[in-house]
Amino acid sequence: MEQMSIFDRREQNAPLASRLRPETLDEYVGQQHLIGKGKILRQLIEKDNISSMIFWGPPGVGKTTLARIIAKKTRADFVEFSAVTSGIKEIREVMNKAEEAGKMGIRTLLFADEIHRFNKAQQDAFLPYVEKGSIILVGATTENPSFEINSALLSRCKVFVMKALDERDLEALLHRAVVSEKGFGNMDIDISNSDISVIARFANGDARTALNTLEMAVLNGEIDGNGTVHVTDEVLSDCMNRRSLLYDKNGEEHYNLISALHKSMRNSDPDAAIYWLCRMLDGGEDPLYIARRLVRFASEDIGMADSGALQIAVSCYQACHFLGMPECDVHLTHAVTYLSMASKSNALYTACEACKKDLKKFPAEPVPLHLCNAPTGLMKELDYGKGYQYAHNTEEKLTAMSCLPDSVKDRTYYRPTGQGREKAVRERLCRIKEWKRKHREEGK
Repeated sequence: MEQMSIFDRREQNAPLASRLRPETLDEYVGQQHLIGKGKILRQLIEKDNISSMIFWGPPGVGKTTLARIIAKKTRADFVEFSAVTSGIKEIREVMNKAEEAGKMGIRTLLFADEIHRFNKAQQDAFLPYVEKGSIILVGATTENPSFEINSALLSRCKVFVMKALDERDLEALLHRAVVSEKGFGNMDIDISNSDISVIARFANGDARTALNTLEMAVLNGEIDGNGTVHVTDEVLSDCMNRRSLLYDKNGEEHYNLISALHKSMRNSDPDAAIYWLCRMLDGGEDPLYIARRLVRFASEDIGMADSGALQIAVSCYQACHFLGMPECDVHLTHAVTYLSMASKSNALYTACEACKKDLKKFPAEPVPLHLCNAPTGLMKELDYGKGYQYAHNTEEKLTAMSCLPDSVKDRTYYRPTGQGREKAVRERLCRIKEWKRKHREEGK
């Protein structure tokens, strides 16, 4: 371990996020589903029964910090590895040192940050040492480990899913930073609870972003004659570089903006849609929330007029999940532009709502017997499946058989429009219905 000089001021000059890094599980913020009282990971740590593991979660949720706490709690040497600076040679050198230390009863916890960036050869180099137990490997990744980590290595590690911190966690962390001696406890800071909440919302689940923003706001605050640092809305706005600073994701403006986006796309106005999208992102809205609304819009307002819209929307959601902000803004722009320009039909939405109304009137209609399977002799005797007509056995791949309960047998829920590709669907549906009508009449 490096020996610090009494003249070394690195700790006090370190960034706020580094100075406030928790050293115990009780100081750790968030991930209570893993390290709360009685939770499995906490039990493994407290019982000193740690094995190799992978932490999977978004940036700034405490993956590195938790690895350091585990190393300290279990009295293991903490070694941090980077995929950029560590090749096969460096990995093996560290592994050999770990094996020698192990002979003297000293364990090594090897922390591989962004383990998904390690190539196959680098990951393979870890494998024999993980198998032998020479090291405790703790990998951190923002990507799905099922896709990004070698299956052989993954099978020897426990995977723990870490969640973005909620606003209450971040607010508690920010308040602690203001009063803690490790933070700004030696300064007189004037910052309102509402501004603390604004920073927490802006951070979007990322503790590092929250602390960095607070630090920037304090360092750029206005100092009065008494030495008090005043953090104003103007200072915060400048530091966060967001015009929509006070955008409330849970308030009226949140719903007004998503409504404006939805209605702009429905009206085939890509310029307005892009504007409202950027307003929401600029205010700190969760891109995954927007992406989920786009998936809904693709079926509610476009539907069969352009079924490719749903594929675009789902792909956009996946891209937002993979990349996050700020990189995913262009994918959202791509999606809202496509959805705005696509042919529109609300026929699927109308069909769904009409069917729901009937279900309230007829909530438990029995399935017609000819549509039921008959896996037992008794069920056959009771006429289960009797009269069923297999469409594939006909030349037209159609039968005149009714598939609705008698109470709603004459209902029409789906009424396709003439928009886009739904026009062809409407024409085909008309031909099918006319064929069935004709053959039912002939059957009478």
